[in-house]
Order: sequence, then structure tokens, then C-alpha cells
Amino acid sequence: MADRETRETCREALSEPFGALVEKAVSSGWPEHEIALALTELAEAYVVKVSARIIIEGSLQSQLTSERLKN
Repeated sequence: MADRETRETCREALSEPFGALVEKAVSSGWPEHEIALALTELAEAYVVKVSARIIIEGSLQSQLTSERLKN
């Protein structure tokens, strides 16, 4: 349940700045479909970056644990 509450709190915190970003892009003349696509691509790139970091950190943690068990 805490994860859901955390996600909701994060979503609420990001909602206003996200809306402002979209409004700024629209007022700059960008078509909404281009804005949506760009935001999706940026979000996807961020997910890949975070996922890679989690994988690397998990791998390093696993290696450290394995080394400790050997010693």
C-alpha cells in the first residue's frame, strides 16, 4: 500500500509542473501530438536510465555479497 501512496504523492507533486511544461510548449506553438510524443520519448529514456542504474547497482551488490561469502 505504501508504494501506491508514494506513487500518488509523487504524481500529485509532478502534476502542476508537468501541466505548466505542456502549457509552455503549446504556447510556443508546438502541436499537442508533437508535445505528447516528445514527453513520451523523454519519459522512456528516463525509465531506461533508472532501470540500468538499478540493474548495475544490483549487480554490484550481488558481486560484493558473493565476495564476502568467499572470504
